Parts: sequence; structure tokens; C-alpha cells
Amino acid sequence: MTTAHAIAETTAVKNVYEIECYAPDGALKWADKIENLVTNEGLNDLLDKYLKGSGYTAAWYVGLTDGTPTPAAADTLASHIGWTEITAYTGDRQALVLGSVAAQSVDNSASKAVFPITGTATVGGAFVASAATGTIGVLYGVGAFTAGNKGVSSGDTLNVTVTCTAASA
Repeated sequence: MTTAHAIAETTAVKNVYEIECYAPDGALKWADKIENLVTNEGLNDLLDKYLKGSGYTAAWYVGLTDGTPTPAAADTLASHIGWTEITAYTGDRQALVLGSVAAQSVDNSASKAVFPITGTATVGGAFVASAATGTIGVLYGVGAFTAGNKGVSSGDTLNVTVTCTAASA
């Protein structure tokens, strides 16, 4: 007699953001670590590009949210109730330059996203998107600070490390 065994396995896809704020004199003002919600749009894009082989570009960008965002699976770049993007920094969203993939993980620790702050703002979290500016593109994921909003002032610098993982759970 043969017994059939069902194997139930899930895969967890997530990003972790480590954000450090440095004052103009180089002193660390604050640091926080965020676990990310991968949006429905981000998961669909992952499946479309990887499994279906649809057109792909490796350009991804890191952005910052105001206040403490309330990430939702249905969030997109064009529509995200509960948060807005802050732009009180030099340039566009910062390029996400990932290193080598190992142990189901990849990060930008060798090339952190650096945000030179140009004004006073309240930062509540971070996100990864496929566009350097605007609302057209894929919002891959968004996360909120664990300990509430953080203030930044002109002359501060935010360094953001993003770690992307996909692991059997």
C-alpha cells in the first residue's frame, strides 16, 4: 500500500531596510530597521518577469515616505493611501545597486542609497520602486519605522541599506 504525502511549503519574500541618519558633523542622530511589505504589484511583477520571462529592466530605486506610513498590499506608485513620498533631498530616488546573491539574499551594503537632506522633513519609512521619479512604474514594497516618525534637517544624510530575501518558510 502506498501512502501519499503532501508537502506544504511556502515562500516568504521580503525586504529589510536599515536606515541611518547622520548629522552634518558626521554624528549618528538615529537609526532604525524596517521590515517591508511586498505589494501585490511587486509580487505580480516578480512572477511576470521571472516565471513568464516578460521584458525586464534591472533598474530599481529607493524612496522615502513621510509620516508613519500604513503600507497596504494594494499600494502602487500612483495610489497609496496613508503615506506620501518626501523629496527633501538632492536628486531623484536613489538607485538600488545590489551585490551578489547568496543564501537567498541580496543587498546594497556595498553601495548604500545615500540621501543628502536639503530641508526639514518627517521620515516614516522607505520603499523600493522601478522608477527614479513619478508615479508610473512598479512599487515593489514599502515599510514603516518600528518606533515612529523620525525628523531630518538640512545637512543631514540618510544611508539606506536594503536587504531582499526569498526563503522557504
